[in-house]
Amino acid sequence: MPYPLAFALTLLVEVPLYVGALALDGTGRARATAAAVAVNCATHPALWWFLGRFTGATAAAYWTALTLAELAVVAVEAALLAPLAGCRGPLPYAASFTANAASVLAGMLVARGLAAG
Repeated sequence: MPYPLAFALTLLVEVPLYVGALALDGTGRARATAAAVAVNCATHPALWWFLGRFTGATAAAYWTALTLAELAVVAVEAALLAPLAGCRGPLPYAASFTANAASVLAGMLVARGLAAG
């Protein structure tokens, strides 16, 4: 999948989830949207570059790299989200985990569809 499509898909999936989750803490829509886009701009390029190093690797190596990288992304996005959105406690971590899990799933489905023709 080309990078621009992957990044657009990530934003399409994650931003609404972040906005909805942050609304639970009273974060306004504009601030939540800006925070969601900012955390993805901070993590997505590095994630894409890192995972690109495993495209020719064994399935086990790729899935291990994907899992560890996504866990790191969840932690970094949550840590950035807390001050950017003004929220505390488990919410930024739960929102980050949920948003990233959803975008990984969406990415896998789209990649499968592109590969099928």
